[in-house]
Amino acid sequence: MILIGLGANLPTVHGAPRATLEAALSVMPSFGITVRRRSSFYRTPAVAQYVQPPYVNAVAIVDTALPARELLAALHRVEAMFGRVRQVRWAARTLDLDLLDYQGQIVTAAGPRGPEAGAGPLPLALPHPGLASRGFVLVPLVEIAPEWRHPVLGEGAARLIERVKAAEGVAAIAEIKRIRP
Repeated sequence: MILIGLGANLPTVHGAPRATLEAALSVMPSFGITVRRRSSFYRTPAVAQYVQPPYVNAVAIVDTALPARELLAALHRVEAMFGRVRQVRWAARTLDLDLLDYQGQIVTAAGPRGPEAGAGPLPLALPHPGLASRGFVLVPLVEIAPEWRHPVLGEGAARLIERVKAAEGVAAIAEIKRIRP
């Protein structure tokens, strides 16, 4: 199973963040990425030190013939198409596409991440380093892939959500709201 996370909290020429996510999903086939299933869209509070609008997030199961590194590069090209510029870590963004899991592969990032990485492409890390602690990813993930298990921790998304609740409080998950179609 190949999982990608989607998020946005700034408008683009496509409209509000949800419209941007829908547009990004629609162009993925031209990058060799077939979306097999997508979660509902969720409104989530920004989890950054900067004041910014709430996010719209989702998770998708995709198929591709691209190896993991090439898929990550393709996701970054899609982001750039939608105006994403990497300058400040956790800043508001027009589009954020994360490679969450690639068929259970475990890859340690070779190179700096975050502000140390600069504006260039991020190194591949699998599973995504923040996956197990991000409610805004886990809630949509459990919706579309309840059988999925974290490749390192061996726990499913539902169990990881319970960990987030224990660490950050129930409100951390309660604030994640499904957006009606």
